[in-house]
Amino acid sequence: MWVLVFFDLPTETRTERKVAARFRKNLLDDGFGMFQFSIYMRFCASRENSSVHIKRTKNNLPKKGKVCIMQITDKQFGMMELFHGQKEVEPDTPSQQLELF
Repeated sequence: MWVLVFFDLPTETRTERKVAARFRKNLLDDGFGMFQFSIYMRFCASRENSSVHIKRTKNNLPKKGKVCIMQITDKQFGMMELFHGQKEVEPDTPSQQLELF
């Protein structure tokens, strides 16, 4: 069983940034790993174990923003297709050749 937490939190003011950082830190402290910047996930051995982590996450919800918690099975997680784009590489600038007379 996998627990995924998706969130979109406001970060316009200093206080909002602190609240968002604290929410992310609480997820990390609870054993979640960052999948993308605002998607965290954690493997749980059973549904009972996942409900414990979901309850902890609900207790740490910020007052503003959107948070979604989703549970998927290990089989569903295994069917996920991941694609990684290639990093853009700047072409090498040709070095100047010296002409000898």
